[in-house]
Amino acid sequence: MFVISNDRFDTRVPVRVWLSSEEKIEEGCLKQTVHLAKLPFVHRWVSLMPDTHMGKGMPIGGVIAAKGTIIPNAVGSDIGCGMIFVPMNVQLAQIQGIMTGNGSLIQLLVGDILRNIPTGINRYKMPQESAVLDRAKEQMELYEQNPELTGLIADGYYQTGTLGGGNHFIELQVDEEGCLGIMIHSGSRHMGKEICDHFHKKARELNEKWYSQVPDEWGLAFLPVDTEEGKQYIRWMNLALDYAYENRQRMLDRVMEIVTRQLKKHADVDAEYGEIINCHHNYAAIENHYGENVWVHRKGATRARAGETAVIPGAMGSFSYVVEGLGNPESFCSSSHGAGRAYSRTGAMAAFSTEQVILDLRERQVVLGKHKKNDVAEECRFAYKDIDMVMEQQKDLVKPLKKLRTVGVVKG
Repeated sequence: MFVISNDRFDTRVPVRVWLSSEEKIEEGCLKQTVHLAKLPFVHRWVSLMPDTHMGKGMPIGGVIAAKGTIIPNAVGSDIGCGMIFVPMNVQLAQIQGIMTGNGSLIQLLVGDILRNIPTGINRYKMPQESAVLDRAKEQMELYEQNPELTGLIADGYYQTGTLGGGNHFIELQVDEEGCLGIMIHSGSRHMGKEICDHFHKKARELNEKWYSQVPDEWGLAFLPVDTEEGKQYIRWMNLALDYAYENRQRMLDRVMEIVTRQLKKHADVDAEYGEIINCHHNYAAIENHYGENVWVHRKGATRARAGETAVIPGAMGSFSYVVEGLGNPESFCSSSHGAGRAYSRTGAMAAFSTEQVILDLRERQVVLGKHKKNDVAEECRFAYKDIDMVMEQQKDLVKPLKKLRTVGVVKG
């Protein structure tokens, strides 16, 4: 970790960076970080995780603690995006050589998951059960102040338990002891983006009205939490967080049902599951740091309090980690949320061919489940930083508990 002092870019607070040098930060990311460090309400410093890269307004892999203020773009558009993981008692060796009428047992599982869980922009044709949305309907008076958004509640029933696209995935993984596990990366689907865009626009209007000193072009329009608009955003953000949490759990339930049924049928194996970890990495929450209650914004960052378990995924076809937080106060008890992009999506598509990616996955014995493969290079492992390098840079933030390798992956 190194520190960029206030004097370096004439900022109000310093920046703590979990990388080896400033040269490791891309130009656009550094520019956004400087903007954050000039904000009048940022507490102590800005923290950058080792997977950091340029985002919208605020870098992904960035953490700030704000006094009495919340920034929609510092939470991000996929509110509640995060991870869920469950370990299994089944050894990969128990099922690896088994063939079915649909290829290997791993191929069968990947295909079955792909058929049963909508991916990309797809959704269910019938409304699904959702305790979170049921509760929101019962408390509709909390949301009626924003009639432009209330349709998201009814619409959400069709997306509960769906994966989405981009970097979201469902993976079958194996740890270093040979045991299988299930990992899912997803968020609040369409809901989060609509909430972010609505309140970012509202914040821009209010900031202009207040003659805010934060330039509009920074993309960091803010809402004081004691204003009506700030309270509304927090209410909707928390709804999206709960929805994202439930969305991951619903998908995991379905994947576990598929895996349990198919392992019993084809391998006569009784699958048992361990403790589930379900955690966000795009959100804001009130926490106490250095003696003050502040709104910690984690945009592409995972909470890592002392003794807390969390999940840090790598890129498709590489490695992921289950970790234990070390509670480092300098990162506001945070860590990276993944490997972090080394190429943009368009850059990855230009640099790596579909054939190259498919061949790489085959060589690594990874089964891919994806309806359209022509954009698979966007999410290939070459498009991301080395997850092991990222983990090395944050040894003072988290302790690895499990290292997991991909054996099967479903993508949107």
